[in-house]
Amino acid sequence: MLFVVGAMFAGSAAGTVEVKDSDQLPGEVHESLKILEDAGIDEPAGETVLVQSAASGPKATAPEFRAAVQQVIDAVNKTGAVTDVVSPYEAETVSDDGRSALVQFSMKGDPETAYERVEPVLEAVEGVQKQHQGELVVEEIGSASMNKTFEDAFGSDFKKAEYSAVPVAFGILLIAFGALVAALLPVMLAITAIMATFGLVGLVSHVQPMSETANSVMLLVGLAVGVDYCLFYLRREREERQKGRDGRTALEIAAATSGRAVLVSGITVIVAMSGMLFTGLTEFEAMGIASLMVVAVAMVGSVTVLPALLSLLGERVEKGRVPFLNRIKRVDGHGNGESRVWKAVLTRVLRAPKTALALAAGVLLAIALPAVGMNTANLTLDQEFGDSLPIVQTYDRVNAAFPGGSDPAQVVVRADDIDSPEVQGAIADFKQRALDSGASKGPVEIVTHARENIAVIDVPLVGGSDQDRAEKSLVMLRDEIRPATLGQIDGVQAPIGGQVAASKDFNDKLVGAVVPVFAFVVVFAFLLMLMCFRSLTIAITSIVLNLLSVGAAYGILTIVFQHGWGAGLVGAEGVGAIISWLPLFLFVILFGLSMDYHVFVVSRIREARAQGRTTREAIAHGVITTAGVVTSAAVIMVAVFAIFGTLSMQSMKQMGVGLAAAVLIDATVIRGVLLPAVMALLDDKNWYLPRWLRWLPDMTHDEAPSGPERLEQADVPGHGGERISV
Repeated sequence: MLFVVGAMFAGSAAGTVEVKDSDQLPGEVHESLKILEDAGIDEPAGETVLVQSAASGPKATAPEFRAAVQQVIDAVNKTGAVTDVVSPYEAETVSDDGRSALVQFSMKGDPETAYERVEPVLEAVEGVQKQHQGELVVEEIGSASMNKTFEDAFGSDFKKAEYSAVPVAFGILLIAFGALVAALLPVMLAITAIMATFGLVGLVSHVQPMSETANSVMLLVGLAVGVDYCLFYLRREREERQKGRDGRTALEIAAATSGRAVLVSGITVIVAMSGMLFTGLTEFEAMGIASLMVVAVAMVGSVTVLPALLSLLGERVEKGRVPFLNRIKRVDGHGNGESRVWKAVLTRVLRAPKTALALAAGVLLAIALPAVGMNTANLTLDQEFGDSLPIVQTYDRVNAAFPGGSDPAQVVVRADDIDSPEVQGAIADFKQRALDSGASKGPVEIVTHARENIAVIDVPLVGGSDQDRAEKSLVMLRDEIRPATLGQIDGVQAPIGGQVAASKDFNDKLVGAVVPVFAFVVVFAFLLMLMCFRSLTIAITSIVLNLLSVGAAYGILTIVFQHGWGAGLVGAEGVGAIISWLPLFLFVILFGLSMDYHVFVVSRIREARAQGRTTREAIAHGVITTAGVVTSAAVIMVAVFAIFGTLSMQSMKQMGVGLAAAVLIDATVIRGVLLPAVMALLDDKNWYLPRWLRWLPDMTHDEAPSGPERLEQADVPGHGGERISV
């Protein structure tokens, strides 16, 4: 507790350094933002009011249209919250058909907090709209108004999801244990681990800046592993007590078995999370560091604080029994946990392991197959939020009338003398060629900051919200027009940023990171399994089974969100793509979390094997006695992740569905069918370690529980159908 309080106090005192806008994105977008940042130029939060008539309505030159435009200008000026209001007739922001016009202005003050001050402006624009109801469309859109809309619609929604995760986990634990104290312990361990890590994150942020996204991911991962580790440990300690052992012996056995499994699992998860550091993307690096830190804190707490609490509580861990609640796991009079459902499944798996392997692997491969054609993309505004929000409809109207106007490319030109004739000529040439080439239909706006020797050119891209077409226009600007104009002047820098560029540069960087991240995670997880179980076979099968689980999750994402099968059940019709960052994110998270169950089950099987049981006896013992705790842990994870699948943002839906589906598959098909089937077929080959690898450090530390082991007869067939003792 001193550590938790100390970490929180130190983090609070040090404060948290947030990731800068310029560091969030790679490539030319980073360069353009860095130039503005270094020059101290804060791009104000730009807002736009669309004034639009119907096909049969007045054109922009009509007196009533001009009057509406002037009313907008007067209304926004009157709020005192805006500056640099520009009429569409001055800026030539009238559409080709003459029925749409844009009034542009900027919000005063810090652009980061502009959404907090935009409400009076929105109300003023709404007032003008009411005066022209049925005649004209008068709607506002911009960075401040969009941020406010999304904050109102989804900010509280997201927070509720985070906060509801803890009560959901506690409720499931209460049902699983049937005792208030026992259910509270895993939740308290997870919460204290998260609290301590929040403090540590503040300290670490001075070296690696952090973000809100990293904190949210850390909370999810911390809750998942914190509850899991405590559940594994507590379940084993209770089991040993119910076998008649005294409290100290039960704790020692739990430490030597489940405690070791927690350490192996924790280190494996930390290694997986470290894979995010190889992306070269600041947001991923922040998520990786925050996640591995919370796993480390939860892991250390599970093998120190938890046994101390269990020692202090003794039998009082059973206090607060809730009437009428049955445990998911039934424990017999000898303390042997039996799960009737999984016992029945395992009976059939061990009776015909080849059939079970073929069926389970075939089903998962069939589910994973659609992932081969997975289409990844940065979701457009209407894909991310649907058409339920009025501002999304405004976005579509602006893009239809002014293609690319909502998300223009931003060229940041820095020169030794921005006002020199050569530089000004190159800028003018760049503007003209952008229009002549068809990359932009205009209007191209140029803002010069003479004192800083910087010019900012906003170029609406042909293609608008069509990402593929807009990217082609961007590539034309970067590869053809810029080299022929601005690139001819010595000492001129002209990186091209903007939303479309940000999407392209991010995706390019992400694609380049896939191979090193996958290789790092797989290779190091393999080496850890090899050293911890002293078995080449276990290491290989662990990796293959986890990859199969991740592949099936990818397949489900593709089926639901890309092909639309069952999409209506999660409110995802019409998305047609998987958000670009999700596959890599899911791989790292799922590969780490799925190792929890794998290490726990295989450790129990290996422990039984070390006590002298045959391989099939060990499989039956390990799977059946861990089924209840794995089921409880999986139900908690699936429930927590499913909460995020109910959010309105499509990216959150995809993340929640992907995580929930993968954990469900992992805890059922993988651990309950494929793992025992594969191990049963391999038999003694499970423990194969070639002579040339025996130099590896021995991290097994096998310990049979002290005292005589009671072997109870279980209805699980061995070779030829004979009964085996469990």
